[in-house]
Amino acid sequence: MIDNQYIASARAAYQARDFQTALSLFGQCVSDPTIPKGPGDVGYLYHQLGNCYLQLQQFDEAINAYTQATADAAYDACGAVNCNLAKAYAFLHDYEDAVEHFEIAVSDAKYDAPYKAYLGMGNALLKLGKNAEAGVAFREAALDQRNPDPTKALLNLGVCFMALNRPADAVQSYESALQFDMDPATRNKMYANLGQAYVACNQMQKAMSAFEAALADKTYFLSESASVDYSLAAKAVATGTAAMQPLAGQTQAIEPQSDMSGLDVAADGAPLMAQDPYYTDPQYFPAEAYGYDVQDGYASGDDRFFNASEEELERYSKSIAKKDRKRRNVGLKILVFLFALLLIAAAGCVFLYTQGYGYPTQESVVRGLFSDTSNAQEYFTSNMSADAVNSEMRGVVQDSDITVDSVEKSMSNSTVYVTAQAAEGGDVSYQVDMVRDLIGWKVSNIEMTFASQQQ
Repeated sequence: MIDNQYIASARAAYQARDFQTALSLFGQCVSDPTIPKGPGDVGYLYHQLGNCYLQLQQFDEAINAYTQATADAAYDACGAVNCNLAKAYAFLHDYEDAVEHFEIAVSDAKYDAPYKAYLGMGNALLKLGKNAEAGVAFREAALDQRNPDPTKALLNLGVCFMALNRPADAVQSYESALQFDMDPATRNKMYANLGQAYVACNQMQKAMSAFEAALADKTYFLSESASVDYSLAAKAVATGTAAMQPLAGQTQAIEPQSDMSGLDVAADGAPLMAQDPYYTDPQYFPAEAYGYDVQDGYASGDDRFFNASEEELERYSKSIAKKDRKRRNVGLKILVFLFALLLIAAAGCVFLYTQGYGYPTQESVVRGLFSDTSNAQEYFTSNMSADAVNSEMRGVVQDSDITVDSVEKSMSNSTVYVTAQAAEGGDVSYQVDMVRDLIGWKVSNIEMTFASQQQ
């Protein structure tokens, strides 16, 4: 392998994330005819140039460089180069070409990280609406013993099962993933997805347990569809209609459509770029992609999907047909209908309570406090003495027209950031901490703050 001062400096710059310098140095090695290049050296240099372009988000240039690298038959890194080339295509939303090169990457027997290409391939296939084929890719990534973190593959595999109206298999995938260590945000999302899968299986008590686990640390907020499923489960548990076992042969999807967002995963050679829509837009599926009838009697609730061949899954994918999702409840008497509406409303209130809503709202309490600072005791928690309240209010300016900058909500605690105008005309910023008081809110602490503390 080529080795000179340019290469050493270029590698050091790349490691230091100075990609522009690394790009220049690798480029000098390519263009300088005085630098001797042995078999495979040209491919290596273009591979590194492609990596630099990818990190700099110059995707067309990255594709050109990687293509030059693949043209060097002596360069023995087909899998890694094609994996990165596929990722560049994916960033440009050219998912067909991305899948083609991910497939080349996994076909390279010498490539030591095929799970990375399978993860990228699964993402691209989901973008193309090929849910069963994406499931095959995520299954391969999850089963690869070299994959140090199979949780993302298993979560995405569960998303594929839900898209294929296979909630029992999705449950199995999510529960398998939960056996591994993962960061809290991923674990919360996993529990939320598991809750939706249980709702689709009509196992409402288990769904409630999963949703509560997702919300337990008060850092995770359910998606819109998960919130509706949470309300459905809460209503079923409250009325004693929660099924403890899945309904035999059930294939009906629960309205509205389940959360179809998986976790975007990095291919080899470059980190996720959060500002790119390929990673920030989590909606993999069009609205009509959820809800299918199985035509081939494919068994539910076992591990057959994990052992099925790609040919079986392709046949399965082609055999599914879009089903009518417009369900009508007929024959219900008016009294039962009204009772159901009341139960739904109650479940909705419970959900809103867990998300930090109440009456009076945090904003109205804080506005009242600043409008009438002389009666501050009315707005503070009852366990605070008058002396403690006076101490908290010392130096707080009165302003009946404060600006509420932001409100951070959770079920039991909230923080409100406000800006008040002093009598002298200057602006003063405050952080107001609040605690739940029955269905409303009370102030527990107030202190001056600055804009930089609110980031």
